[in-house]
Amino acid sequence: MRKKIVFIACMALVCLIGTPLCVQSQFSLTGQIRTRTEFRNGYGTLEPIGDKPAFLTSQRSRLTLHFQSARVIFHVSVQDVRVWGADAATISNADGSRLSVHEAWADLVLANARDSAFPKSAIEYFSVKIGRQELVYDDERLLGNLDWLQQGRRHDVIVFKLIQRGWQADLGVAFNQNTDAINYNGTYYTPANIPAYVKDSKGDLVPTPAGMLPLTNATGISAKTGSPFVTAAPSTDGMNQNYKAMQFLYVAKKFNRTKISGLLFADEFGKYMTDSIKTVAGTDTGYVYGRQFNQSGVNTRVTGGFLLNSQLDSRKAWALTAGFYYQTGKDKDGLTLGAYMSTLSLSLTRRHFSWTAGWDYLSGNDAFSSSTTNHRFDPLYGTPHKFWGAMDYFYAASGSATGGLNNPFLKSKYVSTNERLTIGLDYHYFGLAGEQKDVKGAAVRKYLGSEADLIGSYKLNKITQVEAGFCYLAASGSMEYAKTITPGSSRLNATWAYLQINIRPDLLGK
Repeated sequence: MRKKIVFIACMALVCLIGTPLCVQSQFSLTGQIRTRTEFRNGYGTLEPIGDKPAFLTSQRSRLTLHFQSARVIFHVSVQDVRVWGADAATISNADGSRLSVHEAWADLVLANARDSAFPKSAIEYFSVKIGRQELVYDDERLLGNLDWLQQGRRHDVIVFKLIQRGWQADLGVAFNQNTDAINYNGTYYTPANIPAYVKDSKGDLVPTPAGMLPLTNATGISAKTGSPFVTAAPSTDGMNQNYKAMQFLYVAKKFNRTKISGLLFADEFGKYMTDSIKTVAGTDTGYVYGRQFNQSGVNTRVTGGFLLNSQLDSRKAWALTAGFYYQTGKDKDGLTLGAYMSTLSLSLTRRHFSWTAGWDYLSGNDAFSSSTTNHRFDPLYGTPHKFWGAMDYFYAASGSATGGLNNPFLKSKYVSTNERLTIGLDYHYFGLAGEQKDVKGAAVRKYLGSEADLIGSYKLNKITQVEAGFCYLAASGSMEYAKTITPGSSRLNATWAYLQINIRPDLLGK
């Protein structure tokens, strides 16, 4: 609590000191309170038969400072994310704080031909952006800030940004480490937010072994003790597992009404060995099972492809989007990769209405194939909530189908004349891309289900927007296999509703 008070006081002081600077440079201080109340009756995954719906309210509280001059852009965003009631009305010092730095970066402008503050140069624009930052490119399919999630997504990275003769090129590099490496052997990296304590095979709570990622998502049986333990690892895009190093190159060029962009992205994951650590808790002797990240070398995954966005007529009524991406190299577990995704959509806009018909296809593994290559495409660090259904059944925190995804979709939107009211209605057809087996070894029906999303928003005033949504999913029995749920144990009809209020004031009153 004291840290929060000190921070708020510092921000207030910055406001007072910084106000005169606004005349010579651009300085802003904005806030955000975003509260979302949800009714969950099958959000993210199917509900077990007999379970009751959940009701909750979450909140993001964010304060963003932005300063921009000719040569330096400075940006800091601090946020607090929590569910209402997760903390007691009065907390002790031992409870800690969820205040975190969402962004903290500086963009050093080294060349800018359009600014008289710089000497003449053959380079139109060049800068170096350093620090914790969001990576948002194109439609956020592969790289996005995941803003729908209250905590969002950011990276610790350095990005070199170049603009020359209509071309844009961004080169990014990141290297992650757990500690400051004092008395540390090498640069091994444990790629997740590891809890301080974990239950061992005897069910006792014990300290998490150093450098180990405990296996915590599915039940198994210990070969040594015969006791149950948990055996599954998180995915890279939604379960907190992070890369050790990353490099990317993004290049884009606009030709008349068409923009073509290319992305080459490499993320490297530390190698591991499956291990068990003996634990002693009182009179019990048990084991913690997990992945020990103390091995040399990395597994490198490479994703490359392009995205095309084109306005097909001068009135911008018709628009075409097409893209293709391929993944190769090694996945985080060291398996050979050969996966791909494609997207194709056509949009029509007429006055207040727009309609989009499209098809996304993400390859998956075929359960009847003897191939040892992993064909399951991972859409990196994007914003899946925008593309594969608002109920987040695929490529979000709840995981995704091993068999990939076949997703034809239809979307419609209405925007009022004053642009204060927006209403959207989307339909998704969900199917498996690859063949899957049931418990008897027979082929599973590829059709997974259909989802309808009705979402509306209204701007109450300049700084306040209200948004509400109702979504319905009619699943087939195959969805249980796709979500690794025991067949016949879940309700196949799911609903989700929410009401969100987003308040974003300019605290300097501009």
